[in-house]
Amino acid sequence: MESIVHKVLDSVDITLLDLLQKNSQVSNAELAKLVNLSPPATHARIKRLEKEGFIEKHVAILNHKKLGFDLLCYIFISTNIHQEEAIAELEGVLSSMEEILECHCLTGEYDYLLKVANKNTGGLESFIKKLNKLGISKINTSLALREIKSSTVLPIL
Repeated sequence: MESIVHKVLDSVDITLLDLLQKNSQVSNAELAKLVNLSPPATHARIKRLEKEGFIEKHVAILNHKKLGFDLLCYIFISTNIHQEEAIAELEGVLSSMEEILECHCLTGEYDYLLKVANKNTGGLESFIKKLNKLGISKINTSLALREIKSSTVLPIL
């Protein structure tokens, strides 16, 4: 896949993406200086990268602890659902649940891995009750004791 990406993106595009993923608030003028382009040319490239889907969105990453979300959990779930429509419905419900920060479909023993933020154990208990109503056949919850690394930066350089 790497060779396909590099055929579509040149080194300036890659550098812009790397700079923006590390600090999305850097000014267009500063980006232009860093990649040796004019500000209008830099802006046009960024807009093209957004249009082509290389940049999905610009976000602020919040500190979950400061906001009272002291319980970060990883929940493995399995289901006995095998019909395509029912799976799509389940995934739609999982996608809409605000407590779920990430949801991944897996191979192996479990069908999905959820990264879930709750304020406390009461919130986790309520969340697990919601899961039980969805026809989940197996749930395995692990609580994160502390965070060693959290990053959204892809190693593109």
